[in-house]
Amino acid sequence: MESSMEALVAHIQGLSSTPEEVAHLHSILKQSEESLRAHSSRLAPFLHQLDPSVHTLGYLYLLEAYLSGPISRQQAADLLSSVVDFINSCLVEQICLVPDKFTSVCRNLKDQVMQLQVPMRGVAPLRTAIRKIQSSSEHLTTLHSDFLLLCLLSKSYKAGLSILEDDIYEVDQPRDLFLYCYYGGIIYIGLKRFRKALECLHNVVTAPMTNLNAIAVEAYKKYILVSLILNGQVLAFPKYTSSTAQRNLKNHTQTYNDLSTCYATGKYSELEAFIQSNIEKFQSDNNLGLVKQVLSSLYKRNIQRLTQTYLTLSLQDIANAVQLRTPKEAEMHVLRMIQDGEIYATINQKDGMVSFHEDPEQYKSCEMIEHIDTSIQRLMALSKKLGSIDEQISCDPAYVTKVGRERARFDFDDFDSVPHKFL
Repeated sequence: MESSMEALVAHIQGLSSTPEEVAHLHSILKQSEESLRAHSSRLAPFLHQLDPSVHTLGYLYLLEAYLSGPISRQQAADLLSSVVDFINSCLVEQICLVPDKFTSVCRNLKDQVMQLQVPMRGVAPLRTAIRKIQSSSEHLTTLHSDFLLLCLLSKSYKAGLSILEDDIYEVDQPRDLFLYCYYGGIIYIGLKRFRKALECLHNVVTAPMTNLNAIAVEAYKKYILVSLILNGQVLAFPKYTSSTAQRNLKNHTQTYNDLSTCYATGKYSELEAFIQSNIEKFQSDNNLGLVKQVLSSLYKRNIQRLTQTYLTLSLQDIANAVQLRTPKEAEMHVLRMIQDGEIYATINQKDGMVSFHEDPEQYKSCEMIEHIDTSIQRLMALSKKLGSIDEQISCDPAYVTKVGRERARFDFDDFDSVPHKFL
């Protein structure tokens, strides 16, 4: 084995310069794959003879085979820096020849940092790995969800934004999309960016699916809670939601549906009692913190209702109406809502009266015009992209074949003819 490995290392060192040499090396490495796996425990010394920034392909074959075998906790800790160095220094054109092996190594890194309880150490390397294997920033790789999971476990929420803010149009595996949007929703919840969180969770719930999956069920639970915090209600499923989701999701989230119904009554004490009676369920789902934010948001929702009915109210009247203990608590809630732009009001400290106002925005400031222009440009770019995707699908041989088969099921007589007066 020693001599054959030395010969293989010599091939790797001598055939890593030009694309032609690398292609020849690739065929040699393919033939050695079974032998590498059979002797995985003995590969560590040979890795030290290679430079991952030069011998990327050979180093990847040996590293992936080594990681496929049993590794002790101490070996994993020692190997961590080597894997990180490889990801940072490897050549893109060589890892693209065997993307599955590169993904396997990155997944192993994720597993090791989780096992060692140091998820933060995997965040930066996985972000680098994603950028190296992406065909473009619009491409969702299988590593996206692993990266976001490490961001969640290490509470590095802002690091996750570097990936979440990309517009995704290319997806390899449906499960990757479900997990990417689900973890993304949780990250936005952690940052209290509930509008973006709702967008991510909405994408999970409405994604095409033929069978209900656990990710969609958990996403829908959080979708209900975030909808209540943000909008005070849960909207009906849009028409493009799969029939599978529309038929089954509510059956698996009955407690959360009941919570939404209770929330709609606007009675704080009843909602509090309902949450307390189901607290074990919310805890087991890891949603208790979010549920408490739902409860707190009911104060805000009830104050917003008051602005639709009254022009002025005392702080005492507000406290009584929304079931707050003191006028001081009411004042704190009103001030926070004014600061967040959720209501428009002034408080007269002298007599404790609150005056509610109309939205002062006139939509003619430079900032607003710039915001509208940015939104229009984004919509135009999205429309252009969708047109391009539609054209690609229309020219896809599999799609054309399928449409051709189905077209035979219809006859021109099935459709109304155009009246002659319009010809």
